[in-house]
Amino acid sequence: MDALPESLPSPDLAALAHALGPLAPAFAIRWAETCDSTNSALLEAPPENDGKIHVLAATRQTAGRGRRGRQWLAWPGASLTFSALWRFTPAASAPAGLSLAVGLALARALEKLGVAAVALKWPNDVLAHGAKLAGVLVELLPGRRAAPAAVIGIGLNLRLPAEAVIPGQPGGVTDLAREMAGPPAREPVLAAILAELHPTLATYERAGFGLLKNAWQQRNAFANLPVRVSGEGADIAGICLGADEDGALLVRDATGVRRVLAGEVSLRPAAP
Repeated sequence: MDALPESLPSPDLAALAHALGPLAPAFAIRWAETCDSTNSALLEAPPENDGKIHVLAATRQTAGRGRRGRQWLAWPGASLTFSALWRFTPAASAPAGLSLAVGLALARALEKLGVAAVALKWPNDVLAHGAKLAGVLVELLPGRRAAPAAVIGIGLNLRLPAEAVIPGQPGGVTDLAREMAGPPAREPVLAAILAELHPTLATYERAGFGLLKNAWQQRNAFANLPVRVSGEGADIAGICLGADEDGALLVRDATGVRRVLAGEVSLRPAAP
């Protein structure tokens, strides 16, 4: 694999807007050269509500975060890391299954880009040929607000350096360079993801995760396979049945069907 460049060209926001086409006015996009965490930046200083979806991308993210307090490891030029602030309507209830809906949008975008064998690992990972390609981190804005709002963070491996080591991934990791024989530029990749995120979240806001569940199930990486779920005192082994209407994981064990809510849990394939 070729070495990563020491410096990267500035992002072409005009090309990004052109790739978004009619959807471009719906977004307000900033692209920082360096940021500690795009999620943290939007959480700590959310932009004023101007009717747009605010997106913050970073060429270099120095303290990116994943689920369960893990660090999102990124190298300059190796990853596409960004966050989007989505404000729901005042009538919307507290989001349930949102990370699954975001994962579905991300999977659809990657499929349209030509990535094969895309699958979803509950609750927030996107796989290609069984290896982790991308991750999602959803965090609700704190405080009392007229309507719920969420910061949606996405990290996507574009071209990992040969020496990259990412622990805690039993299925391994992959990147777009491998899955597409060389990834496209950052701008069209981001545009493709935002173009899928917009209608998917509009559907989610209108009808909840239930209307998206079947599409998610079709991409469930562990559908009808033996799995083990552990975390917060729980240790469940059984057959993965997929996700419930609210995004909870359904596992059938000797006692029946168990519901596992999103939180401090991990899911690993288990021997039959």
